Amino acid sequence: MASSNDARTGRTHGLSRRDFIRSGLSALAVPVLAGCQLEPFGDPTSEVADPRLTARPGEPSLAPTIGLSSLGAWKYQGGVMYVPESYSPDTPAPLFVALHGAGGRATDWNSYHARAESRGMVFVALDSRDETWDLSTRGNFGPDVESLDVVLRGTFERCRIDPTRIALGGFSDGASYALSLGVANGDLFSHLVAYSPGFWAVAERVGSPSVYISHGTQDSVLPIGTTRSRIVPSMIEAGYDVTFEEFEGDHVVPAAISEAALDWFLAVS
Repeated sequence: MASSNDARTGRTHGLSRRDFIRSGLSALAVPVLAGCQLEPFGDPTSEVADPRLTARPGEPSLAPTIGLSSLGAWKYQGGVMYVPESYSPDTPAPLFVALHGAGGRATDWNSYHARAESRGMVFVALDSRDETWDLSTRGNFGPDVESLDVVLRGTFERCRIDPTRIALGGFSDGASYALSLGVANGDLFSHLVAYSPGFWAVAERVGSPSVYISHGTQDSVLPIGTTRSRIVPSMIEAGYDVTFEEFEGDHVVPAAISEAALDWFLAVS
């Protein structure tokens, strides 16, 4: 994901992203999941599903496919895994897990395959069960948490992963999901990357992942004001170490932002 061609607008409960913003609901940018209430999306199911992931890195029992492979081989509906040529089971590798925007797919992250190769990083991108992630479609966590657990478990079975360098990242709806699910699993994810998020929903907070957020100053889909005045300040107030990058542009992830985020994740000077 590196250019305007990668950006996709989506729909939330039958509203376009533009309509969702114009409705004023986007002002509720930092909802707290409590009981059955999650205000921005309405009509959630009766209980908030458990956001906790159980997969953990450990001793691999299977050999990975070097290069690009499909998650379909794991009986998962869609997504890809990229393992760099430099991967060695003797050396723990960093892992970046990517979540697409509304209406998108794992293939939106194709530019990250080369980035993973050049950085010696394992990369995984998966598809949401619906047109976007369950927190946006259902108003709570649900089947996408289960899917991510399956994908992570399969990754850890195949690759030796450095537990101190596991990033959950996303764009747009995927960015909101990465922040929301990531803070509930900060004992697994060391880093969270959010490209142009719209909100973060707090179910529970575990651990203290470092956070990178970027947003375009001319974003016409999810305006930067919510990120600048609500998301970033509230995360800092909650005690997170937040790096915030603004750039001149619309609802996109410029190549320079992708490079900066990965350099930040891997601490490349």
